[in-house]
Amino acid sequence: EVQLQASGGGLVQTGGSLKLSCATSGFTFDDYTIGWFRQAPGKEREGVSCIHSGDNSAYYADSFKDRFTISRDNTKSMVYLQMNSLKPEDTAVYYCAAGVVPVIGGTWFVLPEGYWGKGTLVTVSS
Repeated sequence: EVQLQASGGGLVQTGGSLKLSCATSGFTFDDYTIGWFRQAPGKEREGVSCIHSGDNSAYYADSFKDRFTISRDNTKSMVYLQMNSLKPEDTAVYYCAAGVVPVIGGTWFVLPEGYWGKGTLVTVSS
C-alpha cells in the first residue's frame, strides 16, 4: 500500500518557522520527484517545491524561493520542507506528492502514475 504521510504542521506566529516531513512507503522512492503542494482556504491548490531523486536538484515556485528549503533522505524515504519567515498568507493545508512536475511559470501537477498524500495544516497567526 502506497503511503505519503505529511506531518509537522501547526500554529505559528508571523515570522516563525516550521519543518514539514513526508514519510513515504509502498513505492520506489528513488524513482520519483517528490514535492509539496498547498491549498489555502478558498483557493486552488498550488505547487510549492519539489526535489529530484538523482541529483537532488530542487525547484521552487517563485513565492517560496527565498523562504522555503526542500530536502530528501533517500535512506529513509523521507522528504522535508523547512519553512522560514512564515506569513499569514502561508496558512494552508500542505500536501506531499510523488511524481511532481514543476512547470516553470505554470501549474505544477502530479503524473498519472504518481501519488498524493494526506495533508498537514499550517496556520500562521498575525
